Amino acid sequence: MPPAPPLILAFAPRERTRALLRGSLPRRRRRILAARTPGEFEAAFGVRLVDAALVDLGGAAEQVAAAVSLAPHYPSVAFIGVSSWRSVDGPAIGSAIASDFVDVLAEGTDDRMLRSLLDRHGFAARFARVLADPPASLGLVTPLQRSTWSLLVGLAGQTVRTSALASALGVTREHLSRSFAATGPMRLKGLVDLVRLLAASVLAKNPGHGPKEIAEVLGFSSLPRLGELTKRVLGTSPASLSRLRAEDVIGRFVRK
Repeated sequence: MPPAPPLILAFAPRERTRALLRGSLPRRRRRILAARTPGEFEAAFGVRLVDAALVDLGGAAEQVAAAVSLAPHYPSVAFIGVSSWRSVDGPAIGSAIASDFVDVLAEGTDDRMLRSLLDRHGFAARFARVLADPPASLGLVTPLQRSTWSLLVGLAGQTVRTSALASALGVTREHLSRSFAATGPMRLKGLVDLVRLLAASVLAKNPGHGPKEIAEVLGFSSLPRLGELTKRVLGTSPASLSRLRAEDVIGRFVRK
């Protein structure tokens, strides 16, 4: 089964905002989860890998404030506001700006901008840009190996089967595995594990994500499974991932 498209989480109590999402985002490229209450909105961060979060700033002031207040807890997630830009929305817009929202769209006028904002600021897009060029220390020398890297970082740590990778690359699973075995110590499974740990180290820097939530959103079967992988590959525990930069994770992986 191929990995799911990136998830757009929305606090969208109004039908107008839910319609904006349906009309602006093709389903084959992104999934949409619309929460109608702040509680539903907050709970989703602990169980799903959120690519970006849209907040309808035109709802009840107390509910909007609760949704906006989550942005500092999840800095890896691009928060985007949508508002009618009426004077009464001023406090909510100001709060969104103070909470480092990437933008506040004017509903109706800016609807077409949503897709381009997600393409630039979504977690998967930013993760792939930062890791676009595989470090030389990984020894990815063949075009197929480098294409595999690009595909993996584009998935931003999502669970993926090797058969789905091979299918996306237009080769058999056996051929893909042999392409790694033939050129050095790097194995395909090791590369998959590395990218998942790189994603985990980014999520670990979110105050709202503890080890349990990271294991859940990245699709690990359990927290102990994440712990086993972190210990084996990086020599540390999931609780210590927040202290590791991407270069630290890659350096430990190479030296293991």
